[in-house]
Amino acid sequence: QLQASGGGLVHPGGSLSLSCTASGFTLDNYAVGWFRQAPGKAREGVSCISSSGGSTYYANTVKGRFTISRDNAKNTVYLQMNRLKPEDTATYYCAARPTTGLEYEYWGRGTQVTVSS
Repeated sequence: QLQASGGGLVHPGGSLSLSCTASGFTLDNYAVGWFRQAPGKAREGVSCISSSGGSTYYANTVKGRFTISRDNAKNTVYLQMNRLKPEDTATYYCAARPTTGLEYEYWGRGTQVTVSS
């Protein structure tokens, strides 16, 4: 299973670091994505990282502010979020997709991020 953590309440312009840790399997052969969903809105893909960490993707809405990284030795993927905006408020989820597959197989329970003054 996957466990996302690190959410919280932060002022606009602040930073948070989310973690996604796997248990029961190793992330080495999985790409990992971060998604978010705000109330009343569709789920949005935020960022993803390849199994090796050599390739990353960012949604335009977060590009230049968020950084995804991974530490396979710790079985963990991180999402560093800087210069947070109120519109970043959402529940953030991580998910793992095998490198040989097209679908995300594992989903973590979300962690709430609230950006408010």
